[in-house]
Amino acid sequence: MSDKWLEWAKKIQSISQAGLTFSKDVYDIERYEQLRSLSAEIMREYTGLEMKKIRDLFTNETGYQTPKVDVRGVVFQNNKILMVREKNDDKWSLPGGFCDIGLSPSENIVKEIKEEAGYDVVPTKLLALLDMNKHPHPPQPYHYYKLFVQCEIIGGHARNGLETKGVKFYHEDHLPKLSLGRNTNTQINMLFEFLRDPSKDTIFD
Repeated sequence: MSDKWLEWAKKIQSISQAGLTFSKDVYDIERYEQLRSLSAEIMREYTGLEMKKIRDLFTNETGYQTPKVDVRGVVFQNNKILMVREKNDDKWSLPGGFCDIGLSPSENIVKEIKEEAGYDVVPTKLLALLDMNKHPHPPQPYHYYKLFVQCEIIGGHARNGLETKGVKFYHEDHLPKLSLGRNTNTQINMLFEFLRDPSKDTIFD
């Protein structure tokens, strides 16, 4: 039931943000601000996040709300997949993060892999574009689309980044404890299907 409340809170937030963006009437603006406050209270109740953090997340958003884009690099070597250990939860994920404004998905993943794992890469194929709501990620305040881009190493060497404290390749049958907000076991297993069948079509949704 808590997941349903979070979905309602995110929808209320989206409606309030659109209203604050396009409304000209002072009374409508006040009502939309009340809706945004209500969505923040629901979010606090069901995520355990501090109200200040939630308000900062919401009030920093402007314009019509759309899903955020998270890009993850998929690098295979000797039948293993590249993963990095996150400092903030001490668990493992594919290197990546939010797409930065001004960079394409390919440019973003090249930057992320270099910063988080130390390798220079070339993107070769979009393997999957997934809606996080259709996968068993923990509840989160935003709606994300996740892009999984296969890359090949052309240089560099394993090196920790500002947000990572470990870089290692893992076999499919011996995965570490995953940072589930970033990637799930089923997603990693799905990516290994592309290692076994390079002609496999891109997966979406």
